[in-house]
Amino acid sequence: MQQMRRIGMGVLVMAVAISLAGCGDKKKGKEASQVAAKVNSDEITVHQINQELSKLGNVAPEQSKLAAKQVLRSIVDQQVLVQKAIEEKMDRDPQVVQALDAARRQILSQSYIQKLTANVAKPSDAEIADYYQKNPALFAERRIYRLQEVIVQTTPSNVEAIKAELAKAKQLSDFIEWLKAQKIPARAAQSVKAAEQLPMELLPRLAKMQNGQALNMMSGNMMNIVFVADSQSQPRTLEQSKADIERYLTNAKKRQVAMAELKKLREKAKIEYLGDYSDAGKDAAAAAPATPAAAAAPAAEQGAVERGAAGLK
Repeated sequence: MQQMRRIGMGVLVMAVAISLAGCGDKKKGKEASQVAAKVNSDEITVHQINQELSKLGNVAPEQSKLAAKQVLRSIVDQQVLVQKAIEEKMDRDPQVVQALDAARRQILSQSYIQKLTANVAKPSDAEIADYYQKNPALFAERRIYRLQEVIVQTTPSNVEAIKAELAKAKQLSDFIEWLKAQKIPARAAQSVKAAEQLPMELLPRLAKMQNGQALNMMSGNMMNIVFVADSQSQPRTLEQSKADIERYLTNAKKRQVAMAELKKLREKAKIEYLGDYSDAGKDAAAAAPATPAAAAAPAAEQGAVERGAAGLK
């Protein structure tokens, strides 16, 4: 029952949040848009359909009419559910009210950032070429990796023994068998990933490795071992990569503009942290960005910007 309640609340919040942008002057909306359907006393307009269609990206002309009808049916279903939820006063439920407020903050902050960054200049050909040259592992020396990963739970007493065994193991399977014999908890996985699908902090290290080599990374009491089982060279030329690099650099510039604006707005605002959170402001002030905004940001600022900039990707 609780799960069904959460699902119902989620549908209500999603539906109302999607329609927030169209909750202004209803009379003006009727003049500007043709009514496509009515659900009891509520009207659904062509403008609403087009707004949802825009989220689908490029739709082939021959499919546009069918897609519009499918979108309309979806909005109708959504409106039926919203009406029933409101009838049952779910819009007054404290959790729904909080979720709606969160959706409103998300929509407004994202809309402001989109407006703020709408005129950010696209990167020049020189900037694109420079990024291409500085990231050979992504482009000129791009590889497709077949990786085997083992995550080992370590203790202060066995971590050195684990490292020593890994160093002398000729095959990863031998190392895994040793872990089993020692009853050391571990889990293994395999994957095939292109260079651009790997974390940027990991890629430079993998790019220098040969097939059959492994690296290990410690995080608390967990050791993450990545073994390059195989790799194939699949380079991309500058021309092949140009569109992707342009999109990445444009979004990076937009994030930088957004973070600069957020910093300015925070400095102007009167912000007070109270009670158990009285020291949160100190934590935010201490977290200075170590790299440009496009690559990293203080945790608190990055969260706000990434949520606001979600529509930029």
